[in-house]
Amino acid sequence: MKRARIIYNPTSGREAIRRDLVDILNVYEQAGYETSAFATTPEPNSALNEARRAAEAGFDLLIAAGGDGTINEVVNGIAPLDKRPMLAIIPAGTTNDYARALRIPREDPLAAAKVILKGKAAKMDVGRANDTYFINIAAGGSLSELTYSVPSKLKSMYGYLAYVVKGAEMLTRVAPMNLRVKYDDGEFEGTSSMFFLALTNSVGGFEQIVPDAKLDDGKFTLLVVKTTKFAEILGLISEVLTGKHVDDPNLLYVKSENVEITPLDENSKIMINLDGEYGGDAPVVFKNYHAHIAMVANVDDMPSDNLIKAPILLDEHK
Repeated sequence: MKRARIIYNPTSGREAIRRDLVDILNVYEQAGYETSAFATTPEPNSALNEARRAAEAGFDLLIAAGGDGTINEVVNGIAPLDKRPMLAIIPAGTTNDYARALRIPREDPLAAAKVILKGKAAKMDVGRANDTYFINIAAGGSLSELTYSVPSKLKSMYGYLAYVVKGAEMLTRVAPMNLRVKYDDGEFEGTSSMFFLALTNSVGGFEQIVPDAKLDDGKFTLLVVKTTKFAEILGLISEVLTGKHVDDPNLLYVKSENVEITPLDENSKIMINLDGEYGGDAPVVFKNYHAHIAMVANVDDMPSDNLIKAPILLDEHK
């Protein structure tokens, strides 16, 4: 029998995972995995270290159960390894962007676990920023600080509303960045209020920001906002609802396997956001690792054009 290890954050999602843990274990047993669980601790890299240990011990499947931060840690535990187990996720955070992209239920941990019973997975691209991996988004600029400036207590109490309120507050004090952005087919040099690289079509709870996202094409979608004017930023935000922002002259929108961000002001600090967490400061080199980790996904409910390659059938995966 194959082995699975659930790495769960006992404090995520009002402790919903811990309440359902016995039933969740039974789901993976039903799917053919001898399953055990590990509760993360407040120690730094608790989930990362356990993911690496389990992978090196030969576990076939890891289940990252918690918010986007927990999932990111598990990915960083296995992404550098030559032999990587399959990964499943049980979301229990606030926005749960990655779960949204994979069409995994975000309000019901037990329903999320049962996605394994559908028997399909997808080989997903993974990003790397200098020495740190990410699976959904990398960003920089004052607006991108939104996801790690909302206190965790507010996230737990108010969920997505906390981001909306904080975003409205931050929009009035957007700070310009002078930077150089190198990508596969060109270069941008100038002033920007924000940039981000997306691996999926779900960014901050919105699916329209990257309407043509491919989850396994080996390329980031790079967006650079080339204005710091309040009115023009508001215009871009309104265009996102219809997908017209892709052709807006105030926005650079390209596909690229490699991206390099360099500040042009020696004394300026550009903080990097990786999957909603602080990921160091620029300069930073991003690289896309094509089809790097097999992810259990609700493939049948995903848009057919999100994946280039056919899904993996779990019964055939070794």
